[in-house]
Amino acid sequence: MTELETLKAQLAATPDGGRVSDVRLEGARASLVVDASELDASARAGLETRLRATALRVSAITEVRIVLTTEKRERILIAVGSGKGGVGKSTIAANLAIALARAGHRVGLVDADIYGPSQPRIMGVEGKPEAIDNRMVPVAAHGVRMLSVGQLVAAGTALAWRGPMVSTALGQLLDAHWDGTDLIVVDLPPGTGDIQLSLMQKWKPAGAVIVSTPQDLALIDATRAIDLFGKLSVPVLGLVENMAGYACPHCGEVSDPFGTGGAEAEAARLGIPFLGRVPLRIAIRLSSDAGTPPAAGEGEDAALFAGMAEKLIASLNQARA
Repeated sequence: MTELETLKAQLAATPDGGRVSDVRLEGARASLVVDASELDASARAGLETRLRATALRVSAITEVRIVLTTEKRERILIAVGSGKGGVGKSTIAANLAIALARAGHRVGLVDADIYGPSQPRIMGVEGKPEAIDNRMVPVAAHGVRMLSVGQLVAAGTALAWRGPMVSTALGQLLDAHWDGTDLIVVDLPPGTGDIQLSLMQKWKPAGAVIVSTPQDLALIDATRAIDLFGKLSVPVLGLVENMAGYACPHCGEVSDPFGTGGAEAEAARLGIPFLGRVPLRIAIRLSSDAGTPPAAGEGEDAALFAGMAEKLIASLNQARA
């Protein structure tokens, strides 16, 4: 066995040795090209140390050069938006992210609702995220990695930021250390403003989910949001009808304070997928306030969000085909 063959064999037996994409031996100098795309700075340093020590154990080698490549893997962004506030968009975004993670996807959640960040409360996350190389490291919660401006400011603090500052904050959230994630759910603020435009023009989501309540006024605004995504060539992957029906906890009778079926009818009219409806249920509100989203548990509500996530992935795959 030649020295080069010996070196390759030893590298292959080293933890993470499969990341070595090219090995060359010139005299006593070994040159390695290593894929470090999904590693943070600390992990890259550890990998380089292990591979260097392995190479130097080959008797003919006295010098080792290692080139770490950090080409970013494609990450799919899914925007969750609404035409107006108060329709439960952030709750839907959090539970969809968790349901996608439980289905086997590697999921991140960005709370881009800069002026009204609520994901830290919904996801039960406290404390500020760490930073490596001036980039934030997302915090794990319920199988999802998450970042929010709400983690960076004191609770109840008003953010009086103009457009450029908001766009900078969005960039810091999206350009963080999202290593190890394939899908990033972006919880947008309501409406059709600067953040929506910045996201679609610079980061180009693979698609969007629109959340609405059933009544006509909410659907009018939801249609405006759908129109914005269409104008910027971002496919709408589905419409979710939230607060659809209320079951009285005492008598069990179901009433529809916001109407019923409006979002599904609108999805059919516009020719976009309907992902499902979420009832106006006190258990969903209580679990969200407590930082334990229902999608992270078991039972009827968890199954509801799991079904919506399955439809979302099918719609995404169709849009990308």
